[in-house]
Amino acid sequence: MGALEYLSNFCTVTSTSIRSKRKPMQTVEIKVKMDCDGCERRVKNAVSSMKGVKSVDLNRKQSRVTVSGFVDPNKVLMKVKRTGKRAEFWPYIPYNVAYYPHASQVYDKRAPAGFVRNVAQTVSAAGPNPPEERLTSLFSDDNPNACSVM
Repeated sequence: MGALEYLSNFCTVTSTSIRSKRKPMQTVEIKVKMDCDGCERRVKNAVSSMKGVKSVDLNRKQSRVTVSGFVDPNKVLMKVKRTGKRAEFWPYIPYNVAYYPHASQVYDKRAPAGFVRNVAQTVSAAGPNPPEERLTSLFSDDNPNACSVM
């Protein structure tokens, strides 16, 4: 490598410094009330025209829009809101994941079948192990002090 080539590396701008960082691949789920085919088409066209979107899945029965791609979740939400629809991030989790699915803040009559509202305080109040799991592990064969209670 000659001295001229060595100095030219400092003077040129590489394409990696110009290019902005690419967003990570992610899936964004949004709750949008869609009544007809026109509503679906309007939301799908708005979201699929965004840069970085790979796939758009609509479920009118659950009022759910799933967007996969290299996108920012907040920008997707704002794009859906600009169609005139009321939108929010998907607030539900599967029923079998919730520790206390019938708690007053978790159970939601408007939730799709098999889903309950995602409330962080019910999960954090239960801790990493809910009380039922702690009691069952107290008298297990893996616990060497289990027989001392008997």
